[in-house]
Amino acid sequence: MNAVTPILRLHEHRIWATQHLREACGQLSADQLNQPHEIGQGTLWRTLCHLYAAEYVWLSALEGTDDAVAPGDVAGKLPGNQEGEGAATSLDQLVQRWQELDQRWSAYLDALTPEDLERTVFRKSSSSYQGQRIGSQALDVLLHVATHAHYTTAQAINMLRHSGLLELPPSMLITLARSQAVT
Repeated sequence: MNAVTPILRLHEHRIWATQHLREACGQLSADQLNQPHEIGQGTLWRTLCHLYAAEYVWLSALEGTDDAVAPGDVAGKLPGNQEGEGAATSLDQLVQRWQELDQRWSAYLDALTPEDLERTVFRKSSSSYQGQRIGSQALDVLLHVATHAHYTTAQAINMLRHSGLLELPPSMLITLARSQAVT
């Protein structure tokens, strides 16, 4: 097994878990999506938009664009808050954009080589380093995207629980593995 194999598995899991999360969110009303929570980005809607934006900007960085901004994300504002031009205004619109992004991720990951993991990826920081152009190894970026998604998905599932959703989406990698197991 080369180093690419576990990266691919983590991202397969990331895409699978967020697909199930989006499906679960489709059962909620707009009021439930915007219900305040004391975790994540404050609401389920803003947490979903944050998760999408993170996947968008990091894939753009991996593809060579160091200053990408997700549609609707303006000056640190989250997409979906109706403040940024191009912000998703509905869950259906966000899901459609996310499905397109998942396809871009799949194409990137399908072409990934062990040598690519050692490449330096640059990103202009929108958080800790306030606009500084920072280089990171592609391996670290890919691990960050996967672990960020897993952490944020767990927050969103907790919000779903507090919103009253009875059947929570699957999110564990072992659940994915068991669903794929040949018996």
